[in-house]
Amino acid sequence: MTTPPADHVLGTVRVWYDGDGWGVIDSPATPGGCWVHFSDVLVEDYRSLEVGQQVLLSFEQGWQDGYSYRATAVRVEGRPEQASDRDTGPGTAMSSMEIIFDDPGRSSS
Repeated sequence: MTTPPADHVLGTVRVWYDGDGWGVIDSPATPGGCWVHFSDVLVEDYRSLEVGQQVLLSFEQGWQDGYSYRATAVRVEGRPEQASDRDTGPGTAMSSMEIIFDDPGRSSS
């Protein structure tokens, strides 16, 4: 595997629940494991990981399902990369909705 970017560490997938879309990655920087959701796996195709697979991991401290760390981005060498669902930069699709409530004192008839 190539040298990780400065904000990433090398990790190994401990467990992956494909049906639920989450798993745990181990690295020296995340004692006890790092929880990861499929939406943070940055690959173009089906977002899944394999037990024992080495990945590049970016993470934050924060309690998630019993783990003190959660992934913010997981890169898999050799698989085309897709932007994170959390990206909000140019080219990211977004939608909005405005809700306007009727004036309760105004009759609609």
